[in-house]
Amino acid sequence: MPSYAVTGASRGIGLEFVRQISLHEENIVFGIVRNRATAHELSRLVVERANVHILEADVTEYRALKAAADEVARVTGGALTCLINNAAHLQDLRRTYTLDEYDRGEEDLLGYDLHDVINTNVLGVIHGINAFLPLLKAATNTNVARVVTISSMTADLDLTLSAEYYRHGAYSISKAAVNMAMAKYAAWFHDENIVFLSICPGIVDTATRTRTPEELEVYAGFVKFMQKAYPEWNGEQISPKESVEMMLGVILRWSRKDSGAFVSRFGNNQWI
Repeated sequence: MPSYAVTGASRGIGLEFVRQISLHEENIVFGIVRNRATAHELSRLVVERANVHILEADVTEYRALKAAADEVARVTGGALTCLINNAAHLQDLRRTYTLDEYDRGEEDLLGYDLHDVINTNVLGVIHGINAFLPLLKAATNTNVARVVTISSMTADLDLTLSAEYYRHGAYSISKAAVNMAMAKYAAWFHDENIVFLSICPGIVDTATRTRTPEELEVYAGFVKFMQKAYPEWNGEQISPKESVEMMLGVILRWSRKDSGAFVSRFGNNQWI
């Protein structure tokens, strides 16, 4: 039976991956969350669908991820068809900073912010892949195994320059780094039946509450930047449902010859 593990599955895009994948009863889906007690919607899915399981693990803790992998192996017989690295950290407090703003009396914060996002967005992904790699290798006996990391358009060099987007420095750097990590895995496992893919979900509305005036102002600024590259875009966001439907279409058709790529939900470099 096809089996999927999704990190960051308590809300937003991660939860939607679990919801859509588990619609097919033949799929076994493991939603990995940092705190099971607060994963209310995922817990309801477990009650409704026998093919959904919740596992608790912080992606920054390798031992917790290894324990989650051991539990997946127990349920599936030792294999995993697809790992989706969705858990991520966005530096909210200083997301509008330009990199040189850290040189204005807040030099120590640069190291803190970079460490904060890289610990989750890069090391967390690498730890997750390493923990589940034996299960992914076992799945290649009968299937193509897939490793997917949810990345960001802000990691794309061409878009950064065409949109003149200088915000989200630490976050963008972490996503560019994880794209390289995925390419390194793809290069190493080039001759094995494992496909690695970094994919951008688009600009997705994952809000669980009404945005504050400050948040709306920041988003309006983001829209103006992106309209330099995509002048026809009106700033409208897509839903998690639409984003995941499109990403799954790309993920499930992606082949070994293009393993290690970084693409959009369209399967190319059209980000919006």
